[in-house]
Formats: sequence, structure tokens, C-alpha cells
Amino acid sequence: MAQSKNLHIVMFPWLAFGHMIPFLELSKCLAQKGHQISFISTPRNIERLPKLPSHLSPSINFVKLTLPHLPNLPEEAEATSDVPFNKIQYLKMAFDGLEGSFSCFLEASTPTPDWIIHDFSFHWLQPLAAKHEIPCAFFSIFMASTLVVFGSPWLRMSGEDTRSNPEDFTVPPNWIPSPSNLAFRMYEILKISDTLSENASGVSDIHRLDSAILGSKFVIVRTCEELEGDSLSILRKKVYQIPVIPIGVLPPLDALENRDDDAEWVKIKNWLDKQGEGSVVYIAFGTEAEVSREEIHEVALGLELSGLPFFWALRRPAWSVVGPSYMLPSGFEKRTEDQGFIWLGWAPQRKILAHPSMGVFLTHCGWSSVLEGLSMGCPLVYLPLSIEQPLVARFLLSKNIGVEIERDEKDGSFTRDSVAKSLRQVIVDKEGEQHKAKAKEMKKLFGDRARHDRYINDFEQYLINHGDDFSSVIS
Repeated sequence: MAQSKNLHIVMFPWLAFGHMIPFLELSKCLAQKGHQISFISTPRNIERLPKLPSHLSPSINFVKLTLPHLPNLPEEAEATSDVPFNKIQYLKMAFDGLEGSFSCFLEASTPTPDWIIHDFSFHWLQPLAAKHEIPCAFFSIFMASTLVVFGSPWLRMSGEDTRSNPEDFTVPPNWIPSPSNLAFRMYEILKISDTLSENASGVSDIHRLDSAILGSKFVIVRTCEELEGDSLSILRKKVYQIPVIPIGVLPPLDALENRDDDAEWVKIKNWLDKQGEGSVVYIAFGTEAEVSREEIHEVALGLELSGLPFFWALRRPAWSVVGPSYMLPSGFEKRTEDQGFIWLGWAPQRKILAHPSMGVFLTHCGWSSVLEGLSMGCPLVYLPLSIEQPLVARFLLSKNIGVEIERDEKDGSFTRDSVAKSLRQVIVDKEGEQHKAKAKEMKKLFGDRARHDRYINDFEQYLINHGDDFSSVIS
């Protein structure tokens, strides 16, 4: 019979909503099973998180740590969505300033936490945890295939991973069996190469990741064996020297809200209801992605050229001084007023993707967005923008899932014609039938609540069974 024990678990994600939301979903899964969660972040970020279901509120305590203010950061900047990409290095510097207040939290915490589940961004957390004999686990919001490409501290220490130049990342590493497409294009790796070396925080992302992994008893990955069995096997047998635990895809505990009286949703639904089944293009590039004005123009003109109905959740970055409409081509909104719906700001993405009119999701390939699209059975068109997103697109394409918009191999530019071609390829062309069939197949996998509940059950038992055998972590 499975052992039962209520745990006190600390959750500490990086200051990005693409990280905080999966940590919150995992917190809700564990709280529902009776465990006490301390969710750590900064005051403004906690205020912006989705509200908890009332029955889980007593089990999840939000702990607010004040982020030190730095002159290079805008006032009230507490998340990556609050700053342009080149300022994130200063956010990391401020984040490192949380070490003292987190230490005070551990000193005062009653009962002492049984586990600390943390993100990639720490290089100072594990020594604090070791002082209190609290075991740690690294929760990767990246898919397993991305972790395989990033390598590990053990491969770097043994000299097997000597990659240091951008060119080295444009081919799959030698621990991935051939043939494989898991590699960056040159323009993609150049976009993030600064984060691989030291930045203003004085600590590279690779060093942060290595520290997070070395100080952990095991690695948690938001994926499943059915999709990434090969990559999980490579991580276990070759890349990591600690256990790797998949937790499924974390489908949200709350079912799609049945309330149809929300004013914003009523407006969106009324428009969607008037469109043909499987005819609409949904466009959303997440909360963090930076898209240039030129790229927005080509996407917009590609939508217009396609002739397909579209719903575009167009967001203005919090740090931007111009509105999203300013980014659009002159006259675009007027010309397409009968073709599309431009929604400025946050949109109820899951409800939109679940609507029968949805035909394709044009996505930046954030892993959370991809999982939402596939769990709703919506075919995907990829426009990866940064960090690990190109690797997500490569992996899915290797599984014949989705279509990627053609880009110039040298500079990554794309045209309105390539946008229109990719969208029509899925919705209109005969070839689209195979993409729709694949999306339905993925819905069976990702929408299978019972399957992913089993992953969480196994993960919970792992936490219960391995929390007491604390051994010193490597600092």
C-alpha cells in the first residue's frame, strides 16, 4: 500500500510567468493531495498570478520576498515581461539579492520544509538548503529534449561537452543518436549567446543551470514517456547522474470554466460562434516573447493574404511605451475588420483553443502554449522566437507534429507569403488533413487526465519516499 505523509514543500520559480504558472499548477496538484505549499516570489508577481480555487487556498501560502531595486531596472519591474530582453541580466542580479530574505524565510519556517523545488536560476540556494538539511529538486519547465541539447555539469566537468562557440550549437551534440534535428540555427543561437556567457549579474545561465542540477537529488520534467521516451532515456543513461522524473504535462486542475457570462468571453465567443468549424487562425506569442515591428508586419500581412478568419491576442509588453495597434501595418485593422478579431491584452487562451471554430494555432513555441494547443487537439504552425523555442519546434517537427514557417537561414527573417502559405497548408490544402489527424492523436495523449494524474501520483510517492534520506548537496 502506498505510503501517505503530508509534506511541507517550498516552490521557488524564476521571475517569469512562463515559469511561475507551471510551478503554480504543480503546487495545486500537490496541495490537492493534502500537502502544504510555500510558494515564493515577489509581491507584484504574486498579485498577478491567477486566483486559487477556494478549496486550495488554505494549503498554498504565498511568501512575498521584496526584490532589491537596481538603477538599471524600471520601477516595479519584477518579472521578465516587465523588461526588454537586454535588461533581463539586471533582473537576475536583483534576483540574486533575494538570498538573504530567503535564508530568513528558511530560518523562521515552521515546520521545516521537507523539500525545496526550484528553477534553473539559482546558484546560491543549495548551500542554504544544505545548512537546514532540506533536500532540493530542480523543476525544468523545459521539455526533456531541450535539456538533452543543453547538456549537463557532469558532461562539462568530464570534458565530453566542450562546446563554447555559437557554431557548436548548430549541430546536435554527440550524445544524441543520429539522425537528429535537435540543434539551433545560427541566428537563433546568436540571439541568446550572451546568456551562455557571463552577463551583468556575473553568473552565466549555464552556470546557474549547472548549480541547480548539481545541488538537486533529482530532476523533474514537465513531459511524459509517451512523447519523449527517447530523450528521457538519454538524460538518464548519458546526460545526468541523478534520477529524472517526468510529471506529465500538468493539465490545469480547473476544468474549462463553464461560466459563459464573463463579459470578455461573451464578446469573444460571439465572434467565434459566427465562424466556420475549423476555419479560424488563433495567434498568440505568449507573455514574454519579443516580436519586432517588422515581424508583426509580416505576420499581419500574411494573415490578410491568407484570406482566413483570424483571432489575434496581441499584447503590448509592459515595458513598451507604444500600444500594440501601433505595431500593425497602416490600414490593416480597417482592411481586415470583416476577416479578423484583434484582441488587445490577455485572452482566455484555453477556452479559445477549445472552441469548434479553431483551425490552427500560430504559436511562438513556448512549451506551455504548445501543450495547451495539443491538449485541445488544435493543429500548430510554428514561429519560434527565442531561447529554447526553436528546439521545441525541431522536436515536434521530427514527430510530424505541425508546420514551421519558412525563414531565411542566415538572418531568420520571414515573409508574409511564407506565413500565408503555412496557414493555408493546414486549414485549406489537402495536406492539412494529416496535420488535423495528428492533432487529434495528440489530444488523446495530452488531454488524458487519468494518464497525467498517474504521473503526479508517482511523483508524490517519490517525494514521500525520498525526503528523509537527506545527504549533503554539492554546492
